[in-house]
Amino acid sequence: MKRVIDGYLEGRLKSSGAVLVQGAKWCGKTRTAKEHAASILFMQDPDFRDQYLKMAELKPSELLKGDTPRLIDEWQLAPILWDAVRFEVDKRNGAVGQFILTGSSAIPEKKIMHSGAGRISRIIMRPMSLFESLESDGSVSLQELFNRSKDVSGFSDMSLDSISHCIVRGGWPESIGKDEKTAINRVQDYVNAVANVDISTVDGVQRNPKLVIDVLRSLSRNISSTAAISTIRGDVSGGGPEVNEKTMASYINALRLLFVIEDVPAWNPAMRSKSALRATPKRHFVDPSIAATMFHSSSYGLMKDLNTMGFLFESLCIRDLRVYAQAIDGEIYHYRDRTNLEADAIIHLRDGRWAAAEIKLGQNQIDEAARNLLRVRDKVDTDKMQMPSFLMIITSSGYAYERKDGILVVPIGCLRD
Repeated sequence: MKRVIDGYLEGRLKSSGAVLVQGAKWCGKTRTAKEHAASILFMQDPDFRDQYLKMAELKPSELLKGDTPRLIDEWQLAPILWDAVRFEVDKRNGAVGQFILTGSSAIPEKKIMHSGAGRISRIIMRPMSLFESLESDGSVSLQELFNRSKDVSGFSDMSLDSISHCIVRGGWPESIGKDEKTAINRVQDYVNAVANVDISTVDGVQRNPKLVIDVLRSLSRNISSTAAISTIRGDVSGGGPEVNEKTMASYINALRLLFVIEDVPAWNPAMRSKSALRATPKRHFVDPSIAATMFHSSSYGLMKDLNTMGFLFESLCIRDLRVYAQAIDGEIYHYRDRTNLEADAIIHLRDGRWAAAEIKLGQNQIDEAARNLLRVRDKVDTDKMQMPSFLMIITSSGYAYERKDGILVVPIGCLRD
């Protein structure tokens, strides 16, 4: 199935000597990279793994030989390959499209000599959005909205039941089209692998699997909120021995290196007044199914708790917005000030254009969301920043349309990059 990142990866290969594709395990990095590669080196191949590691130690340039773009899958098993790729790109006079690197954990910075700036471009791949899994018809394009095309139209007939199914199933490629029980089991296997294996191999620090689960469970209870680390610590301790700040930071950072958690940073625009902005990030996983699994929830169970479902729906929409925004050189932030005025998502493009979005599961919340968006717009100093390209309320289903106040209402089942 075609991925949104395909076009973005093609563009980066045309402008960089090498491209690093990072992201959570099982999100489709290798499968996607193979579509763009002319030759492949699988560092995890059990038949050749020891040979590859020895060759990387003795003469890493040998592993780089092959038709280009050459894919080096799970390169971080031999971190020296990073510097070898950077050096090889220089040797080839900066020729573009030479290598694709894929990895399921962030770069072990202490094990490389050079950042790769100017030679290696970095992109993040995430689980599948609803457009990629064919549950969004893509009738409303984020890029076209930024290009001032506000003539939106579309209809999504996704029910709350189908939305809850998409949440608990997640965007994991291997789960698309599978029955819900199988999909839930896959997410549980993913969580178990993180807690029992990956968390201690990402940086070589041995960690307690039970504490990993406790941290994941606390983060799930605080999904789509700005809960501070101290709140997570208190929740994890739960009346027992207190987890110290250094230990908590270590566990959170390891989960971040594995791309399990991906918080939404706070937006810091130029303001008309001296209103203090909150700097705490919003807590999110790379996919909402992780939180649903920590709740031991099925789609049926989630439907019985619409309050929790609302938080998980926001997390699903954030995942999709991140996929779409990256394709148009954008990042996702959240806005919150000291008066607790907030916008769930700020889509900020590299060229300075921006848009604000509120995410609402229920149709009865649309008017309140619209008032919030207008207040956020009015607080931003548009003498120093551009006016928002658009204001949008993302809903679970129904019609896509423009309100009389100019605010767009778009079901998540209509959105695309």
